[in-house]
Amino acid sequence: MKNVTDSFVSLGRWPSAGSFGFNIDIFSTNLINLSVVLVVLIFFGKGVCAGCLLSDLLDNRKQRILNTIRNSEELQGGAIEQLEKARARLRKVEKEADQFRVNGYSEIEREKWNLINSTYKTLEQLENYKNETIQFEQQRAINQVRQRVFQQALRRALGILNSCLNNELHLRTISANIGMLGSMKEITD
Repeated sequence: MKNVTDSFVSLGRWPSAGSFGFNIDIFSTNLINLSVVLVVLIFFGKGVCAGCLLSDLLDNRKQRILNTIRNSEELQGGAIEQLEKARARLRKVEKEADQFRVNGYSEIEREKWNLINSTYKTLEQLENYKNETIQFEQQRAINQVRQRVFQQALRRALGILNSCLNNELHLRTISANIGMLGSMKEITD
């Protein structure tokens, strides 16, 4: 028994034993204070108010979490649907791009052949124009040469006639011409 009394006596020697005060260290007393408040609410409120309050808070939290999960699942479903639509559009656009690419290559090939054919036709026309121009220039040159030859022959003939004609020959030519004109006049009368 002496041990039990000694233990009570030793409690009296502790400086905090038997005194009541405030502990301002919030972190060390926070857990104890919360435990005391919960025990008081449960026992003195007979579990109804504290339990209702706590269960209502938990139910509200649970509903918010479930609503959030449901909304997330709906958003996920919408996002998956949009992703599938985007993939379908992407496949469609890729097919169209391939078709445009194939058509573009075909169009390029067709344009290339059209250009080659057009170039051949243009070259052919240019060759014809060249030949026509050459023939025209040759004909013009021939005509100029003929004209010069004719002019020179005419000058030479006039020169010869002028040198050969004297007054006597000139008078005889005039008489012969008058005679021919007279005979023509008689025939017509």
